[in-house]
Amino acid sequence: MPQFWREQGGAEGGRPLFNYRRMWRQTVFVTLAVALIPLFAMAAINYFEYSRTLHNELIAPMDGLAASTARSVSFFLEERKSALSFVVADKPYTDLVRTEELSEILVHLKRAFGGFIDLGLIGQDGVQWAYSGPYSLEGKDYRGQEWFQEVVMQGVYISPVFTGFRRYPHFVIAVKNESAGGSYILRATIDTQTLTDLAGAGGGDEGADALIVSQDGFLQTPSRYYGKILEKFWFPVPKDALGSPRTAEAVDPRGERVIVTCQAVPRSPFVFVLVKRSPKLLPGWISLRRKLVGFFTLSALGIAIVVLAVCTFLVSRIFEADRRRAALLHKAEYTNKLASLGRLAAGVAHEINNPLAIINEKAGLLKDMIHIVPDFPNRGKAEDITDSILQSVERCSTITHRLLGFARHIDVSTETIYLDAMLKEVLGFLEKESQYRSISVALSFEENLAPIESDRGQLQQVFLNILNNAFAAVEDGGEIRIAARSMADDMVEIRISDNGCGISPENLKLIFEPFFTTKGRKGTGLGLSITYGIVQKLGGNIEVESRQGIGTTFIITLPRKQKA
Repeated sequence: MPQFWREQGGAEGGRPLFNYRRMWRQTVFVTLAVALIPLFAMAAINYFEYSRTLHNELIAPMDGLAASTARSVSFFLEERKSALSFVVADKPYTDLVRTEELSEILVHLKRAFGGFIDLGLIGQDGVQWAYSGPYSLEGKDYRGQEWFQEVVMQGVYISPVFTGFRRYPHFVIAVKNESAGGSYILRATIDTQTLTDLAGAGGGDEGADALIVSQDGFLQTPSRYYGKILEKFWFPVPKDALGSPRTAEAVDPRGERVIVTCQAVPRSPFVFVLVKRSPKLLPGWISLRRKLVGFFTLSALGIAIVVLAVCTFLVSRIFEADRRRAALLHKAEYTNKLASLGRLAAGVAHEINNPLAIINEKAGLLKDMIHIVPDFPNRGKAEDITDSILQSVERCSTITHRLLGFARHIDVSTETIYLDAMLKEVLGFLEKESQYRSISVALSFEENLAPIESDRGQLQQVFLNILNNAFAAVEDGGEIRIAARSMADDMVEIRISDNGCGISPENLKLIFEPFFTTKGRKGTGLGLSITYGIVQKLGGNIEVESRQGIGTTFIITLPRKQKA
């Protein structure tokens, strides 16, 4: 998880310039959208265009085959209808009514055209006057038959397949003739095997099923997969199939996805239907579709990984830049506070030095008068009081001098300092307190630790301030550890650790701020602030690590030699 996801604050608790989580989300979303939308659009366009092309390439042959087969069936029906029309036009009624003549005509029709089963001559009263064929149907009354009513009204009629008196599937072609002696109908029964053969010729490959259905949806020829003659076909035949072929995709009763093409046979009750199963017809498309989906998935995954990595890297760089900005602003703000504190200290020191100088002069004059007057009463006590006043003035002068040193740059007075000896010396000031409170102090110095060149007085003040804070933080019986070691770049590191109460994360950010204290009225809030300024002036650095309830560690790094 990147650092900016865990932290939303700038360095040292500064306010961040951006909401980095939201920036990351927006950057990732926009970049992914810009990269993936064109890829998705191109993949979708290729998918649908190729699908449409393959679909059209599949449908076009089916449409052509359906139209060709429908024309063949229509030609077959027209040919036989024309033959019957020629017979009634060429032969007089007196010839047709004779069974011998009718049988001879049937033989000629079978020989010339094929498909004829029998012939019958039916009068206008619906009674069959003459018949030639394998059945005994003379005298049959057809007045109640639908086909008879149709042929009477229209003059010609082609029936759908039905069973009728014969009890087996067949269809009829009937032609009406008007003469001076009255009207009559020449009716021929056609074998359905001819329709089956014509439909099978348009069946195409083995996976296809070619069949003929009636306009009301009943099978006129047997189907490979969907039933026998006169059974209901599962697909609804379109009512407007007389024009160009109608093609649609559907799921058949076996659960397979198929393409169905319907083409009506002109001037007949028949519709040619071609059914093909899609999976066997489109193996190349299925393979291409898998490759297309796989390519899109891998491309999208690759783009997503690159976008996530790049966006995370860029936002992390911005986050680090913001942290550096916040650190610089914090340092500038801290420097400004120290400058303000320095000006305040200079003013205070100046105001205190004036009365101190007067007190020093008056005390010196008083001491001279004590020596001049030979019989000065209580000479000894007066001299002690005067010396005490002068010592106090000198002490105040030293304090004001330090304040002026904090306020303005004073050259560092360098000397050779052995850190182990100095730290033991500073601990000597706190020896009584450590014994009284049973605080153990552990020292750990690098063997043959080289000395450094620095200002002894200011270093003593730094270590004393930090150790005072450590003693204030630990409970009675606590532990303080002091360690010193050499570092690279000619630096020395001093660690002062305690197992005290620790510092909260909120206070840790403000620990070096002037006037900030956690001791309430007991503290001034200047100790660590002055310590920070002294360490910076000596060319070093000071950091603090703390966990609340576990302890605190101050880390001071100092150069071995002061820069000129």
